[in-house]
Amino acid sequence: MTQAENIDLELFAKKIRYYTLKEFTLMGFGHYGGSLSIVETLAVLYGKYLKVSPDTKQDLNRDYFVLSKGHAGPALYATLFLKGYFTEDWLSTLNNNGTKLPSHPDRNLTPGVDMTTGSLGQGISAATGIALGNKIAKRENHTFCIVGDGELNEGQAWEAIQMASHNKLDQLIIFVDDNKMQLDGPTVEINNPLDFVSKFQAFGYFSKRIDGSSISEISETVEWAKANQGKPTAIILDTVKGQGIPIIEKMSNNHHLRPDEATNIEIIKAMNTLGEEIEVNN
Repeated sequence: MTQAENIDLELFAKKIRYYTLKEFTLMGFGHYGGSLSIVETLAVLYGKYLKVSPDTKQDLNRDYFVLSKGHAGPALYATLFLKGYFTEDWLSTLNNNGTKLPSHPDRNLTPGVDMTTGSLGQGISAATGIALGNKIAKRENHTFCIVGDGELNEGQAWEAIQMASHNKLDQLIIFVDDNKMQLDGPTVEINNPLDFVSKFQAFGYFSKRIDGSSISEISETVEWAKANQGKPTAIILDTVKGQGIPIIEKMSNNHHLRPDEATNIEIIKAMNTLGEEIEVNN
């Protein structure tokens, strides 16, 4: 299989952010904060590195992607639409009765979704199993997983992290979306995670912290991670919940929003600005 087609990643990120906001605006509520904070990472993975396509979704030699923080599903759906897995009209059905785009990803419903997620801690376990299975089968593909900082309160996650290290799963690349907020407030106040880089290194990982809003830095770090051998890699993304949309970034509780009229007007303005930028660059 060939590597993902190289595209304008900055533009791709704007498109993902635009269509993610469009999904929420049509529905009227949703997990805005944690969806927006992974947009740049999704743009880099699906725009440049992931060896996947609608035509190869059954190919066992393709790369695998697991969105362990499943509440950010709408950002993944926007990405999959842009990559041609389904048509735009699907986005307007987000979380509606009969939809193929439920609130959290479901591999039995949505083309391009490799693993059903949403129960926090389980996705990273599944990603570890996928990577182990591919190693046993001597495949050369990679498994990528995005996990939330709040999600790492779950003990199950660290069991999987330890098992991946024990099995030297160097084709497993984990991204920690360290947006510093979870449902009940700041992560450091709910259960202080301490230093993620040091923790992953103690578990036997290659690990580094990067700017999770920088397309170039994410891309360079994926190159580094793919070259690593002998143990898995953890990339700690320094992000902001609601990333890229100032009015949402400033909110103290933006995990799940049902915006009031004034806030919604500002969100729609931001979405329209993105739409104009996308149109100009097409």
